[in-house]
Amino acid sequence: MLSQKLHLKLQQKLSPQQIQLMKLLQVPTAAIEQRIKEELEENPALDEGREDDQEEQEDEYSDVYDEVDEAEKEFDFSDYVDDDETPSYKLNTSNHSVDDEDKSTPISVGATFTELLNLQFNLRNLDDTERIMGVNIIGNLDESGYLRRDLEAIADDLAFTQNVMVEVTDLERILDIVQDLDPAGVGARSLQECLLLQLQRKPQDNNAVLDATRILNDEFDTFTKKHYAKLLNRLELDEEELKEAIEEITKLNPKPGSTGNLGGAAATVVVADFHIVIDDRDINITLNGRNAPDLKVSHQYAEMISDYQSKKGKETKTEKDAMMFVKQKLDSAKWFIDAIVQRQHTLLGTMHAIVDYQKEYFLTGDETNLKPMILKNIADIVEMDISTISRVANSKYAQTPYGTFPLKYYFSESLTTQDGEEVSTREVKNILTQVIGEEDKKKPLTDERLMAILKGKGYNIARRTVAKYREQLNIPVARLRKEL
Repeated sequence: MLSQKLHLKLQQKLSPQQIQLMKLLQVPTAAIEQRIKEELEENPALDEGREDDQEEQEDEYSDVYDEVDEAEKEFDFSDYVDDDETPSYKLNTSNHSVDDEDKSTPISVGATFTELLNLQFNLRNLDDTERIMGVNIIGNLDESGYLRRDLEAIADDLAFTQNVMVEVTDLERILDIVQDLDPAGVGARSLQECLLLQLQRKPQDNNAVLDATRILNDEFDTFTKKHYAKLLNRLELDEEELKEAIEEITKLNPKPGSTGNLGGAAATVVVADFHIVIDDRDINITLNGRNAPDLKVSHQYAEMISDYQSKKGKETKTEKDAMMFVKQKLDSAKWFIDAIVQRQHTLLGTMHAIVDYQKEYFLTGDETNLKPMILKNIADIVEMDISTISRVANSKYAQTPYGTFPLKYYFSESLTTQDGEEVSTREVKNILTQVIGEEDKKKPLTDERLMAILKGKGYNIARRTVAKYREQLNIPVARLRKEL
């Protein structure tokens, strides 16, 4: 049986403009230029250049055509050609100052790691099947230069995808050739094999190299656990000989695929989103928008609407469909320009709040002046949601007189001292790093001892918190910090 009921429902929905702004906030300066280029390619109603005569253009197309059919009633042409509520400055964005010089820094990008290996491999005297096997093995290497797949799986791939039937023994022979390529250690299937491959290329008349090979071959697990007493006993070495052998091992590269110019990935270039300059006690903040072009709404699309209006009801269905398309593109162009402008305002507002909150640090550069600061502190100042501040802080960098740092660098939790004073956890981590750096490596400090030292300095901290900070600093446990 049918019935009518009245329901009260509360929903929160994001408009397309809000979603677009949230996505743009996450994009760093290094990628915003590419994002704008993509939008320019996709939307013909969006154009590059400054908009100097926007108001004249709006006046020129102020007459609107009101006779629309039912399918078009939700649209109003005045929104596109005569919008008195939208000032002209909102329809364009300028990311340049008149004093800016249009300069760009060329970045040299060399051959990838895979290309360099294939280049060396192709110089070997091999037949077609052997080359196919080698190319597949090289293609299966990970970014560190290791072969993580079983040779049986590679043999199956060759059989199913290229109709090349090979035995595992054939692949092992080709793998030996790959492992002979530069850099040393490439093509290894484990860390142990990687280090041994590198030792094989060292002079074999060196006792330290021979001892290092014995350690890796016979006592690899014992070595990784740094049980030096067992190594001395089992290999019948004295302490000096063991020290020299370990020095040889520590010189080896555990990730040959990441070796400098031979690496597959180009060096990461950090592009600062903000430039901070200190002038006496004044802090000047500028947003890096040098590579982002000026944007405006295309005049040609406004002219299309004007031509459409002049027909006064004589338009065809095809022309009506075309105008629907034009209106959608004009909407999208206005939304995108507004989102770019809003992105700039949000970024600058957030950065100003961070600088005001951490003013003493920015004036002095002293890390001890960094106050405890979480996302909520800044969100309350700029009156925005915490998620918005998180998007701003993500992948953004600030160039200061003291170096270029990610925005996340300025955020830290608080820790209460024995005097009741709140200090930044960054200060505690700096002290922790300093204490560990000055410890006796033959008897490294345990987390319990580190806790006692920090408490002696007035920091009320638990052992598990010490362990957490140590792990965040990528410092291993005491046993693994031990040296001879």
